[in-house]
Amino acid sequence: MNVPTWLDRSAWPYPPRQATLGDGRVHYVDEGLGLPVVLVHGTPTWSFEWRDVIAGLRDRVRVLALDHLGFGLSDRPSGAGYRPEDHARRFHEWIDAMLPADRLHLVVHDFGGPIALDWALDHPERLLSVTVLNSWMWSFEDDASMRRKARLAGGALGRFLYRRFNASQRLIMPSAYGDPRKLTPAIHGQYLPLFPDPDSRERVLFALAQSLLGSSAFFDSLWQRRARLTGIPVNLVWGMKDSAFPAYMLERWQQSFPKATTVAIPSAGHWPHEEDPAAVVEALRGQVLRS
Repeated sequence: MNVPTWLDRSAWPYPPRQATLGDGRVHYVDEGLGLPVVLVHGTPTWSFEWRDVIAGLRDRVRVLALDHLGFGLSDRPSGAGYRPEDHARRFHEWIDAMLPADRLHLVVHDFGGPIALDWALDHPERLLSVTVLNSWMWSFEDDASMRRKARLAGGALGRFLYRRFNASQRLIMPSAYGDPRKLTPAIHGQYLPLFPDPDSRERVLFALAQSLLGSSAFFDSLWQRRARLTGIPVNLVWGMKDSAFPAYMLERWQQSFPKATTVAIPSAGHWPHEEDPAAVVEALRGQVLRS
């Protein structure tokens, strides 16, 4: 596959790989040997957000990181769906192709949570552990604060801001960092070129903003199956300065999985693996190397 000229190969030295799914070709990284660790990104990023985690784990385990269709180096076909349900269906397809029978460690962030946990809840026997970074798997119908945010992001004003100003990457992303200075121009430059036009922003990014309320039934279906993770080691890694997913969302995870281990990163926001990758790698190595 062709590597874009804007891609910083010193920060992202991993050989590109492709898998063909029913809706199009997806890019992924597959590094190292050993038990599989699958890293699942959210919006508006791509697997580049896991670069330091991949580097920190590949000496001991096999690390796989997918770019969802429409994101990163994957295709962006106009006829495909870009709701979380659509990404979840494709994640099932990709895992079946890449790891048809393997047990694995699953690591999810942001929308990567509901996207990948749909597969996990269908296959708990395949899980060695689940690690959640600033994510969720429930409807926001009972959360007034998140409902307000979701109505703004997924409404007419949100659509205008996404299309005209690339709000997801230029406004929301910097504001969700614990220290916005850590989103350097060099790092931001590995995300911004991916959505250069209004159509791509609406079709891929705004579709997820709309789904915060529009896919409530899908999110609730995950929550209703949460008991299937009983007995699975759950690890919670949380950036405590996250303005998008506040600390009370971490508390919901803790209440639902009281045996989960928690690594709180006080200085980090929504992307702890970008802001404090060493702490995240340490937490993950402690989890995956126990297997």
